[in-house]
Amino acid sequence: MESEKNAATATTVYYNSACPVCDAGIRDQRGRMQACNIKWVDVHTEPGAVTELNSELEAVRERLHVRNADGELLVGEQALAALWSQTSGRRWLGWLTLRLNFLTRPLYNYIARQLYHWNRRRGHW
Repeated sequence: MESEKNAATATTVYYNSACPVCDAGIRDQRGRMQACNIKWVDVHTEPGAVTELNSELEAVRERLHVRNADGELLVGEQALAALWSQTSGRRWLGWLTLRLNFLTRPLYNYIARQLYHWNRRRGHW
């Protein structure tokens, strides 16, 4: 019963391991968050998981998606901020990302879009 409760309240991260840059970032983040109750879902190996988000696969390939413990869906820089806010030594990054979202949102979106197109050209999916 307790494990069901923990599974229901876990943060779920939806990421795309086919992108080498994204995969490296997630591997680093996973290593830093080993003690946290996080479910990691790789949409490259589990493409059907996007139905949990009521989203399209391409949208999740392009931007990080996080469903927090409250069930709220966070995308892009908000998703990163949510993870950093739970990471020892990086909480300040989460705080800063949210406070400066007028800068961090367009920057994240630009980088995500460029990575997405680069990955498509390289045939990563």
